[in-house]
Order: sequence, then structure tokens, then C-alpha cells
Amino acid sequence: MKPQVLSRRFCGALLGLLGLGALNGGVCAQGVAVNQIGYLPAAAKWAVASADAGDEFRVVRVGSGDVVLSGRLGAARAWAPADQAVRLADFSALTEPGEYELRVEGMPTSPRFRVASDAYAALTAASLKAFYFNRAGIPLEARYAGRWARPAGHPDTAVLIHASAVSDGRPEGTRISAPKGWYDAGDYNKYIVNSGITVYTLLAAWEQFPALFKAQKLDIPESGDVLPDVLAEVLWNLDWMLAMQDPVDGGVYHKLTNKGFDGNLMPHQTHGERYVVQKSTAAALDFAAVMAQASRVFKPFDGQRPGLSARMREAAVAAWAWARANPRAFFRNPPDVRTGEYGDVQLDDEFAWAAAELFITTGDVSYREAMKLETQPIRVPGWGDVAGLAWVSLAQHRDKLPKADAELVTRRVLGFGDELAASWRASAYRLTMEAASDFVWGSNAHALNQALMLIQAYRLGHDRAQLDAAQSVLDYVLGRNPLGLSYVTGFGRRSPLHPHHRPSEADGVDAPVPGFIVGGPNPGQQDQKHCPVRYASALPALSYLDHGCSYASNEVAINWNAPLVYVSAALQALTPPK
Repeated sequence: MKPQVLSRRFCGALLGLLGLGALNGGVCAQGVAVNQIGYLPAAAKWAVASADAGDEFRVVRVGSGDVVLSGRLGAARAWAPADQAVRLADFSALTEPGEYELRVEGMPTSPRFRVASDAYAALTAASLKAFYFNRAGIPLEARYAGRWARPAGHPDTAVLIHASAVSDGRPEGTRISAPKGWYDAGDYNKYIVNSGITVYTLLAAWEQFPALFKAQKLDIPESGDVLPDVLAEVLWNLDWMLAMQDPVDGGVYHKLTNKGFDGNLMPHQTHGERYVVQKSTAAALDFAAVMAQASRVFKPFDGQRPGLSARMREAAVAAWAWARANPRAFFRNPPDVRTGEYGDVQLDDEFAWAAAELFITTGDVSYREAMKLETQPIRVPGWGDVAGLAWVSLAQHRDKLPKADAELVTRRVLGFGDELAASWRASAYRLTMEAASDFVWGSNAHALNQALMLIQAYRLGHDRAQLDAAQSVLDYVLGRNPLGLSYVTGFGRRSPLHPHHRPSEADGVDAPVPGFIVGGPNPGQQDQKHCPVRYASALPALSYLDHGCSYASNEVAINWNAPLVYVSAALQALTPPK
């Protein structure tokens, strides 16, 4: 089928159905789509226009109207995920700080964007502070939360042992305390498996870019204390995770949850019983990996937090031992529990990741043997496929590996980065999101995790194409996409107004809580039967709905925000000065 050049009338109708309002530049195939937040001076800079655009583009300084750069658009090419023909404008030569617009004859002007040396500082801070806004068990005071202040909810100090989670000393109905933690997504439950990749990604950002995070102040209750803000925030969730381990046998409960999802209420308005549910192998392994990593991260802070690093290491070892003794304790929701499952029956990747983290932290060769490094695949990570995380940590800590292992890790990470960069180079959109299978539930996070893996390769080999491909992913989620939408609440000229996020829906504040990235286009449309409006398109890159009903395309989740924090921080730290 011939790729479509969408008419402006059709685009306006499409946006209305998507809940995005009137046509206003940078949308569908008729507007100039750019990163609406901006660019670092020496970053690669691309804009996307429709195939019927004029041949030339101009970059204009806002205020003076001066044309600071002009050039020719590339040839029209088809981009299958949106079934559109597009042309690219490369304006990487623009390095002078300032505020600009990009214009192409016969098309709406692009949204304004900045070029600045701190282009992503506010984005990194807001996407990290989003975790504070999703804290359980604490009031969000106005001095920290502003208009999104709220009372505390879900103290979780008297949680019931579910029938699926009984053990010696903890029969059904026993109450335990497991406070703190982050609400997982748009709901108010807490899940070990999804916390695993989330905490890992934030701690990896700290391990790789400590100088950036040491200078960052989030204005959270712990700001100014002994820990950097990023570690203080992560510790809020780690404290909860530690409470989810059975102290007798080392097993880890899969989740802490109501039996069903809460309605659209604020946290303090919900009063249902809370339960810890079944120990699972996946939870134990994700827990072991994260605690091993956290043990080495918090080791330098022993003076301020005595015993914390050692406790985490012991917890990791105990969870690993439980998983080895219970390798097939797969999680499925009990019949009376109807909240998120995070079920996984393919656990080779979890075993390899946990073994890698334990080997790096302890040096015990038995973990090296359990890792089976030579046969491990390397893929874009997600909560259910964490193999890539092992390679990230091994690449970061090559100095702790035998020489042959270090060389193998370097080859594999560089090779995977080359594969992703080749896809980016060949793309009509200059984007690694090329296959329909890339547009899954949480497609924006999948894109950002592609960027995360590209950045690992760039850190090893300094191939600029890999850094530029990662930059293109950030551009995509910040507005350089067929909908002309920045997918981060509160950032960009057009951003989601109605995320599937209970506090944002129930707090009475018009604007959603800022700093959250929504899941993004998802042709699966698993929520359609629950939504009062219909998706306007089933095409992979257009299947999005800005409505509170849309948990399949417009929900927020901690594991989606973590790679946004990582990628924005990494680009800020790694992009060379002009």
C-alpha cells in the first residue's frame, strides 16, 4: 500500500479522536515535528516534515525573526509504523544557544525549542521527582509537592499474609509491616518484579554519571541530607523491598496489593485490606540482583548508613539461595487477586542477571559459573526480559572480570550497539523503532531502553552514530513523532493531559502530576472495551489515546520513567561540548 500523506483536515479529526485538541503544528504528516524541549549545542538535531513539504527549511530565532540556518530537506521516504511518507531536516549545524522555530514552506511552524548546555537538566530532575510523587505511606507536603500535595495513604504497616504466601511462622492472616515503596503505575499496588528493573536503572544512572546526580537537587524531604537525592529517593523503595523478604527462608513475596484495583480515588481515600502474595522465583532473583547492586552503591556511605550495604548483600545472597532451591515457583494471580500479575515463566535471564550482579559485588566464582556468560543473549531489556541488564553491569565493571570475559562483554555490547545504530541509519524517521513489534504496551519505555543499550556501546567505543541514535529516541518521546506530542506530562507545547494515573485523575488539579512519561502508542488497544472513546488509528505509531481510561497507551509506570531519567541524564553527561 502506498504510504499516506495525511491531509490537514484528517489530522485535525485524528487529534480530536485522540483527545489531543485542535491541529496546532508539529502533528501528523502536515506539521514539522521536533524535540519540543530542545537540544544540547553539539547534539544531532533532526526534524520531520511530510512528503509534500517544500524543499527547504529555515531555522528562525524567536524574537528577532532572524534566519540562523537554512538547508534542504531529504528525499521523501516511507515510514511503515505510521504508514506515512516523510522528509527529514538535519539542522545539527545549529549550535548557538537560544530559542528557535523551524519553518518549511506551506506547513505549520514547528513548536519552539531551545538550544542550551543544560537542555535536559529540568527534564531529568522532574522525571526523577515523579518517583517522589508516587511514594506510598507519606504525606506529600505543599513545600515539596506544590499544588499536587496530598495526605498519606497506604501505610502498609499491618499487611496480611495471603493464603498463597504462608510459611512456617507466618500463617494465613498474620500481619507484617512493609511500609514505604513506590506505587507501581496508575494503581496503588507495589510489585517486586517491576521494582527490580526500575531500581536497577536508577542505580545504574548513578553508577555511570555520579557527578551529574551529585549536583542535582530535587527538593524532596531528604534534600540536603547525607545521601545524594537520587539515592535517597531510591532508598525509599529499597527499604520496602527489604521488608518483602521472609527473614526465615530468604524468599521474596511477589507483590503487596489489594485484592482488586482501587477506583479513581486519592491514596488516603482507599481503605481496603492489603496483602503480600506468594513468594516467586522471579521476585527472588530480581530482588537478589538489585540488592547486590545496591550493596556496592551504598558501600561508600557506610559511615552515614552503618550496616546498610552489608544487610543488602546478605539479603541478596539469601534470595539467590531461595531461588536456586525453588527454580520453578512461577507466579500466577490466585483466584481472589485481580491486580497486576507480572508473571514470567522464562527465568534464564533473571538467573543470569542475578548471578552477574552477585559476581560483581562478591567476586565469588560460583556466581560467574552460574552466569553462563558465553551463551547469554543480549537484548533490549524490559521487566520480563532482563538479560540486557547483566550486560550493562558487566560492561560497567569490566575491571572486575577475567580478561577473556571483559573482551567478550566488549564485543557483544559493541555489536548490539552497531545493530541498533544500523536500524537507526536506515530508518526514514531516523529512529530505532522500526518494527511493528517495537510498539508494545509501554512502547515509549521500549524505545528508551533501546537508547540505554546504545549508550552502553557508545561508552565503550565512542562511535558517534550510537550516541546520535540514542538522541533520536529522546527526540521521539519529546515530540519528534507523528502525533507531534511530547509524551512527558508537563513538558513540551503539547503533552498528555489525562494520563491513567489515579492521583492525576482524582486530585482536582487540572494539570497532571508532572514528569511522568506515558506508555505511548500501542496497537494492541487492550483497554478499548473500557474506554468511552475509540482509538482513531490501529497503526503502530498512531495507536494512542490521551484519556484516563487508556491504561494500554496512556498509563504511567515506574519502569517507564526510570529509562527516561537514565537517557536524559546520559545525553546531558556524554554529549561533547560544541
